[in-house]
Amino acid sequence: MLPYASIPEAVAALGRNLTFAETLWFNYSAAKSDYFLYCHNILFLFLVFSLVPLPLVFLEFKRFSFVSSHKIQPKVRLSLAETFKCYKDVMRMFFLVVGPLQLISYPSIQMIGIRTGLPLPSWREILSQLLVYFLVEDYTNYWIHRFLHNDWGYEKIHRVHHEYHAPIGFAAPYAHWAEILILGIPSFLGPAMVPGHIITFWLWIALRQIEAIDTHSGYDFPRSITKYIPFYGGAEYHDYHHYVGRQSQSNFASVFTYCDYIYGTDKGYRYQKKILQKLKEELANGVEQNGGLYKTD
Repeated sequence: MLPYASIPEAVAALGRNLTFAETLWFNYSAAKSDYFLYCHNILFLFLVFSLVPLPLVFLEFKRFSFVSSHKIQPKVRLSLAETFKCYKDVMRMFFLVVGPLQLISYPSIQMIGIRTGLPLPSWREILSQLLVYFLVEDYTNYWIHRFLHNDWGYEKIHRVHHEYHAPIGFAAPYAHWAEILILGIPSFLGPAMVPGHIITFWLWIALRQIEAIDTHSGYDFPRSITKYIPFYGGAEYHDYHHYVGRQSQSNFASVFTYCDYIYGTDKGYRYQKKILQKLKEELANGVEQNGGLYKTD
């Protein structure tokens, strides 16, 4: 709850007029408790997981050629019933695990110092903090994910997430309840190291989930805006990890690819890419197969 009873009082405390965004924030948050504001995370998570995957799911069932041509594993398609079951399973875990965890974790937010008051952070501050959050989460998630691919971690926990060998957006948070709790740690570490405003925290939670949905979408669009993000893995990169499945010791990265490159856990993926590229070049040029010349034109 803001410590100002009115906008003039806030102006006097800050020593300047409020920006338009700060006025909106004052009008919305002034009479609301910090706990209530923090619990907005639950609503954001529900909306992101429910709405963001929907357009691609709709287009997939319509079988539009301009979409189908970019499907990474074109032979694997879930039925409407299977897709809805995935959504229901995720929402069940959301209400039984994620939601209650959000409700009881507020003391940790207080402890690290995430603020709700004025002034609002600048865009430079928000972007720099989000970059830190992504980098910290990516590095710690890499090692936890890699651990979960040992025999015990995979069999007891991580195999649930790999039930979808050709992932879809709704399957991004589909996992064992223990994995959801464990992977919550990397998401919290960044804000704990560099605490900011609750608005930055909301953006972080939403963007991280949107990124997870993107990498599990099952589609690789050549003109996606994510293609311009340095070291970003994307759907095609993570899809390989799901395709290989239990035996996968490759592509553990959650967002960026630098850890896989540094620690050599992308060799299988890069080798396959090289082989596929060679096959495409041979097919484009026309090569002899089974005693005859095969041409693509």
